[in-house]
Order: sequence, then structure tokens, then C-alpha cells
Amino acid sequence: MTGADLIDRLAGLAPGSPLALIRDRKPVTRQHAQASYRALFEPDEPGDVTLQERFAVATFVAGLHVQDEIAAFYAAGLARTEPPDAFVTALSAEIDGGRTIGPYGAYPKGPLSVEDVPGPVWHVTHHAALGARLTAALQHVHLLVFHPRDASPAALQTLLDAGWSNTDIVTLSQLVAFLAFQIRAVAGLRTLAGRVP
Repeated sequence: MTGADLIDRLAGLAPGSPLALIRDRKPVTRQHAQASYRALFEPDEPGDVTLQERFAVATFVAGLHVQDEIAAFYAAGLARTEPPDAFVTALSAEIDGGRTIGPYGAYPKGPLSVEDVPGPVWHVTHHAALGARLTAALQHVHLLVFHPRDASPAALQTLLDAGWSNTDIVTLSQLVAFLAFQIRAVAGLRTLAGRVP
């Protein structure tokens, strides 16, 4: 993947196409988006957040957003880490089970409380296949995607209790933030190009 522009690829933009040329007008934005992908998914030193965890989280996030082509791209990256078949099956089941609408949650009591929306709290069911660490990560990711208003110190403590260090949690948060940007950028470009996202 190094050297290619992933957003163009996922959006189906040919080099020199009108939308690709529009993106070319913001070369720094393009470069930083690609550099963010490389830092998160092609790091020289992945640290304690393994490539398997990174690609599993990315597959899960794209799957929750019902972005099948993006999910397939990250699932291919996950496959390169050679996860057990039971792991892949469990992750796919969690994607299907975790899809909902959202966002849900409650603001602190005040004027924004009128926008509170109750919603289901999702939990991983395939603990054995995914392991305690990834189970906690997926539940936290689901919270960030569908219940961002409900993020709390207790949610972070759950990650710490499952073996995620403070540095790991920062990396996990960066993954989710990058994916939210990338998915929306690709969906927007596909819409502008006349393709259903």
C-alpha cells in the first residue's frame, strides 16, 4: 500500500479524474491523510497494539458503518496477519450484531439534554475467540461510534483492566478518529462521483 493514495483507491478515483484533480489542489491534506494511514497500519514499530488488533478494529469500524469495500480492504490486511478462522468468524458476527443507527447517549444535565437519545448498549458475545483485550477494545470502539456522549473514565478503566496501557488507548483512539475521517471522505467522494457509498 505504501506510495498509493488510499482514499483515491477506496473512492474509485482514477488519476487525473475531476475529483482526483480537486484533491490534488490540497496536496498537504492528501499527504497527511496517507501518512496517517501509514503511521497506523504500516508502522516501523507497532508497539503493543499489534497489526492484527489494528486491522481487526478497522474492519469492525468500517463494518459498523456498512462500508463493505472499506471493510474488505481492512479485512484483507487482517488476513495477512494470519488470524485463526474462529477469530475471523467471530469478528464478522460481532460486526453484524453491533450494527445500529445512533448516535445515542446523554449530555451532561443542561440545555443540550433535549437532544439525549436512549439506545442499546452493545456487548461482545464471542469472548473466547477474540480474547479479553480485543473484546474490551471492540466494546470501547462501539461506544465511540454510537455512544460518543457516554464516554467516561469508567469506559477507559475497562480498557486498562483488559491490558491496554495509556499509550495503547491513545493509539486505539487515533485509529477510530482516522477511520471516521477516512470513511466519511471516501463516502463523500463516492457520492460526488455518482457512486452509492
